[in-house]
Amino acid sequence: METLFSGVTQVGIVVVVLALIHRPLGAYMARVLEGARSGRVERAIYRVLHVDECADQSWVAYALSVIAFSLVSIVGLYALLRASVLFPAPWGHEAGMGRLVALNTAISFVTNTNWQAYTPETTLGFVAQAGGLAVQNFASAAVGICVAAALARGFARARSGGIGNFWVDYVRVILRLLLPLAFVSAVVLLLGGVAQSFAEPLSIHTLSGDTQLIATGPVASQEAIKELGTNGGGYFAANSAHPLENPNLWTNLFEIVLILAIPTALPRTFGIIVEDARQGRAILAAMGVLATLSLALTSWAEWSAWRQGAASVWEGKELRFGILPSSLFATATTLTSTGAVDSMHASYTPAARAVLTLNMLLGEIAPGGVGSGLYGIVIVAIIAVFLAGLMVGRSPEYIGKKIGRTEMTLASLYTLVTPALVLAGVGLTYGLDSVREAQTNTGAAGLGEVLYAFASAANNNGSAMAGLDASIPPLALGTSVAMLVGRFLPMVCVLALAGALASAGRVGETAGTLPTHRPLFVGMTVGVALIVTGLTFVPVMALAPLVEGLS
Repeated sequence: METLFSGVTQVGIVVVVLALIHRPLGAYMARVLEGARSGRVERAIYRVLHVDECADQSWVAYALSVIAFSLVSIVGLYALLRASVLFPAPWGHEAGMGRLVALNTAISFVTNTNWQAYTPETTLGFVAQAGGLAVQNFASAAVGICVAAALARGFARARSGGIGNFWVDYVRVILRLLLPLAFVSAVVLLLGGVAQSFAEPLSIHTLSGDTQLIATGPVASQEAIKELGTNGGGYFAANSAHPLENPNLWTNLFEIVLILAIPTALPRTFGIIVEDARQGRAILAAMGVLATLSLALTSWAEWSAWRQGAASVWEGKELRFGILPSSLFATATTLTSTGAVDSMHASYTPAARAVLTLNMLLGEIAPGGVGSGLYGIVIVAIIAVFLAGLMVGRSPEYIGKKIGRTEMTLASLYTLVTPALVLAGVGLTYGLDSVREAQTNTGAAGLGEVLYAFASAANNNGSAMAGLDASIPPLALGTSVAMLVGRFLPMVCVLALAGALASAGRVGETAGTLPTHRPLFVGMTVGVALIVTGLTFVPVMALAPLVEGLS
């Protein structure tokens, strides 16, 4: 039986590994994004795309490139998902996807949400899985990193009309960062027992004497980028709770490291680009405080229930992982935009489910998704420095840039997108008879499931509670809108902010400048994140997980 010592030890292993790779990975990503020379393969790609690698884009051109690329990706993936019935099994699947679910899935994977309103192993074949979904796992992750890099350049540049070139950033991130890391990670997962083949489903004889078909496929290659790119879409419906995706304890820890590796290293990348490593450390510290609080609360809720004799706490959790490692995985996946699960979140205690929901409502900033977590917490830091300036009556400044009306307007719009999508989505759908009929739970638990679903969709997370059928039209359409708007409207705000910062001049530090690299500012950033989220979502949280917990 699991001990507290073993659980804490596993958490410690993850923290040590992340600490060891933080500096080299962060520095390497800075070289990838700011490197001056392109390789032969990269130059060939630029020629095919008719891209001038030396040309700088304005924020408008950068944003249009992001949106155009993503829209083409949605159309292409939708067509592939619909056409999967044309391929013979196991390359295709006769069941296929309906129009609405295919549209929902295409939007989901292109927006880095990876919400799955279908059963993968009984719906899709190898072509759609490896040639469609896995490809978008790379593409959507790269887009997030590109936008984060553009924001960093906004702080680093002065009197500049450009924030980089999306196509150059994208190609470099794919070829120099994600593909090499995913290849190595897939090999490690193969060694750990994760499946990887293009064979027919295995026919086995069970202990009861029956025959059962076990689906297999190119799992390790998809699993690696699924975690590394904070995507989360599983090859199997059970996701990382499936033994062919996550066979044992050490692969479980390795997958947690993959989820957190790039998001925790990006603050160092940010510090290098803005030429002030202290700013990156301050951002990482704020992320660390929020993550520690979340993990402590989730683990306490689950561990306490088990210690008090609640055997039901094991329902929905894998015995080979245990309560605390499962809590660590759940915390990591909801604090990032991953959406992968090694246990069913619907089986957690009400208090733990409240924390997991809050992780997403914070904006997934501790450390957040690849790229999106970094620019999300930078937005929080901008709001914090503005509030600090109001309190002392001075003009707010952050990393050498004055935070004025334009910057605060964009930061405020960014902050309002998720609450509007979540609250409107829950309010418009929960009262529908079809939605209530699609739930296995009623009352506060049912409302909590719908709240979790829209929090997951609007924040591009992708995890879900098992008691909700998200394939029905109101939820499929509602979550599609939430995923689409929740991804690209904040990105446009971030890129507009990057453009405003890049065009502004730098301001020197004075006696009245608030140091934004010290513990006081880290505490302010954490406080702003918690207060803004609390003021926005406490009413609906009180109606769902909190009421259920108290009852």
